[in-house]
Amino acid sequence: MRTVVLAAALLLPAPAWSASVDVVMSGLDNPRGLAFAADGSLYVTEAGHGGTSPCISIRGTAFCHGPTGAISRLRHGRQERVVRGLPSISDAAGTEAAGPNGISFHGMIGYVTMGFAGVAPSVRAEFGAAGRVFGHLLRVTPGGVWHVVADVSAHEGRQNPAGGPVETNPFGVLSESAAHYVTDAAGNSLLRVALGGAVSTVATFPSRPAAATDAVPTGVVRGPDGALYVGQLTGVPFAEGAASIFRIVPGAAPTVWASGFKTIIDLDFAADGSLYVLQHASGPVFFAGPGQILRIAPDGSRSLVLGNLDRPTSLVVGPDQALYVANRGITAMGGEVLRIVP
Repeated sequence: MRTVVLAAALLLPAPAWSASVDVVMSGLDNPRGLAFAADGSLYVTEAGHGGTSPCISIRGTAFCHGPTGAISRLRHGRQERVVRGLPSISDAAGTEAAGPNGISFHGMIGYVTMGFAGVAPSVRAEFGAAGRVFGHLLRVTPGGVWHVVADVSAHEGRQNPAGGPVETNPFGVLSESAAHYVTDAAGNSLLRVALGGAVSTVATFPSRPAAATDAVPTGVVRGPDGALYVGQLTGVPFAEGAASIFRIVPGAAPTVWASGFKTIIDLDFAADGSLYVLQHASGPVFFAGPGQILRIAPDGSRSLVLGNLDRPTSLVVGPDQALYVANRGITAMGGEVLRIVP
């Protein structure tokens, strides 16, 4: 474990402050989602780095399958992989991986979204038997045994709730006692998965054709007011200031709760009502600049908690009220989890 202290500049006038940063997990294979189980163990999904066969062309790039997706756990200071062999597809460099994405716990049972490559659900068949796991919600026991709960991507194929191209990539997940909520990042929708596995549409998010950008919902959390909150990555060119946070009350259309962000990849509320927002990158367009954590205080003021992150992919507020972030999230076998105390 190494410790560094990084100064945090503020977006709005406020006293200067700093964040203590510890590396608590390392050697992760394209880390994605983070979540705590009821016993305080921290779990991270790893999208893997694909493999050698079968391979298909997606958007002009060869993606090959391999059983390299995984889930790792940090318990009592010990890091270990508790699930291995989940399907993964990736380009040759291992930087565009699709596999286990989001994770959320209800008690000691974890629920994991299996992503896909943002193409039609029917393309899964080209990966043979392994393709039947992509695009699903999985249930994972503490012992690492998993099984399929629901075919989330099939809902996009049947109903295409947001219209436009039929594309799917299940991403964020929030597991609760009555149901699970899943964002389909490519389908531009928030879906409800009933305990029996039935999938229904909660909300869709508008694309902006004039700006040539897609909606791309990512993280989903329950707010202190009982509403659902969803972050937005936006699509090409991932312009600064284009991303928003949506507030969703089932039965009503999503409303923009806060705007002016860039590439929101995850978000989580703290006990004091602050919302921490993880931006995958910074800069005018695309992903050249470092990732950032922003804080929206209960009074609406915003501040920069920490910058200089390397393509972060997930954030969760821990039981100790520290922030945990999956960093170097687009790195095969080189990802890490940071513990951050503002």
